Amino acid sequence: MDGVSFWVAASLAAIFVGMGKGGVPVVSALAVPLLALVISPVAAAGLLLPVFIVADVFGLIAYRKSVDWRVLRIVMLAMPIGVFIGYLTVDLVSEALVTIILGLIGTVFALSLMLRRPVRDAPRQPRWGPGLFWGTITGFTSFVSHSGAVPYQIFVLPLRMPKLVFAGTVIVAFAYINAIKLIPYYLLGQLSLTNLKTAAILMIPAVLAVAAGVKLVRILPERQFFQLIIWALLLLSLKLLWDGFQQI
Repeated sequence: MDGVSFWVAASLAAIFVGMGKGGVPVVSALAVPLLALVISPVAAAGLLLPVFIVADVFGLIAYRKSVDWRVLRIVMLAMPIGVFIGYLTVDLVSEALVTIILGLIGTVFALSLMLRRPVRDAPRQPRWGPGLFWGTITGFTSFVSHSGAVPYQIFVLPLRMPKLVFAGTVIVAFAYINAIKLIPYYLLGQLSLTNLKTAAILMIPAVLAVAAGVKLVRILPERQFFQLIIWALLLLSLKLLWDGFQQI
């Protein structure tokens, strides 16, 4: 973990982490794939996890009053189940297959949102059945392939939450799941002292990017904010499809 190419990629990845934790849609999902261009994906995930967690803290401070606890009660119950399943099956599950399935589901969902006629639906109440299902899938895919954003958004986008509440709720949900992942990642040997020293340096640009992300979200009009989320979901899903087929 040295050289100009590593530090350029790592710094940009840290900025993506911070922007995501500042509420900018899906951008943090690009961090691990970007860093995986210069080191292995497993090493990239282990290195960035402490950066995610520190950025989570600052995101929580910024959005602590803008959360939907009805949604969080459901997904917080389900996510640890998914992480535990991922830990138990880490040597059995095909990451490529999981990635392809997620990419396909996310692509279909994003396209359905884009192609349907605009309507002024009222906000919906979160339901336990879909929430427990997609929350478990979020925990599992977040552990296995670092792509929990796709199933999470499939659950929450139809609820039509206000912009800041949407951003705050996703930040709390993934701060929670990242904290849970610390234990299995440590047991799998992905949190070394060398990684922690490098991560400490990367925390600086990540924290600065959190503040920039919060400012951007607050000035972005609500309609454009959710259009950005849907487009980001589509692009992320298409990338997952590409990554999955490349791994076969």
